[in-house]
Order: sequence, then structure tokens, then C-alpha cells
Amino acid sequence: MRYTEVKTVDDLFGPGAPAGTVPTDLEQSTGLERLEILGKMESVDVFDMRPLDASRLGTLSNPVLVRSAGEEQFAGCTGVPADSHNVIWLGMTRERPVERCPECGSVYKMEYVGPQEDHHHDHGHGHGHGWQEPKTMADYVKPEYW
Repeated sequence: MRYTEVKTVDDLFGPGAPAGTVPTDLEQSTGLERLEILGKMESVDVFDMRPLDASRLGTLSNPVLVRSAGEEQFAGCTGVPADSHNVIWLGMTRERPVERCPECGSVYKMEYVGPQEDHHHDHGHGHGHGWQEPKTMADYVKPEYW
């Protein structure tokens, strides 16, 4: 199977190894691991593992974009120029896609690239009845600054 032939979740189950042999990673992998291996075989970086743009300071009008196919994404900021401060991890969600590094002020924005018809996306209420996202300093930022 090729990466371009994957159409459903069922396509992400490997065939296994012939009896009496040791399986290869491709033969025994399933799910996202199999998708990543199939992609690598065709020079496709499925999870876009390139470093973020550290050549400039992100601003509210021109943030550093962080692509994500999931509900949330974490990005590590090391300042501008790169490595000018220790790594500070910033968490972004689909509901709150913008974060600012408290050390250097660089602004990051999560760009959702996942399925447009995402049945799991329910505006933060999918973590159990009554679940609320933990409070952070971002909860006290004026709405017009978002």
C-alpha cells in the first residue's frame, strides 16, 4: 500500500509478517505510526516536523503560525534570535488559538488544518460533563486583544 492510497482507518492496518519471520516496521505498524511510515516512504512529512519560524518575532498582526490537525497544539519558544532564552512551552487550542511568550513577547497562532467536518470538536465540552479548561493568565486578557 502507498501513502496516497490511504482512504479510511481500515487502510492503516499492516498485513503482518509471514509465518516464521520477524515483521518489519511497515508490516507490523498500525494507525498513525503506519501512516507516518507510508508517508516517509514517499518523502511526505505527515506530521510537518519542520522547526517553527524563529527568524522573526511574531506579532498580533503577523503571528508565527503553528499548524495542527488536533484540538490543541504545544509550541516551544526559544526567543528571537533562536536560543536567546530557555524553552517556554505555549499551549494553543481551537477555541484559544493565540498565545504570547511571556519571556520575549513573540506571538504564536494555531492554524487548524484537520478535517473540516470534525465530529469530535464540540467547543470544549467533550472532556466530560461539566469539564472546564484550567484558568490561565489568558483568561484575564481583554477580549479585544484576542
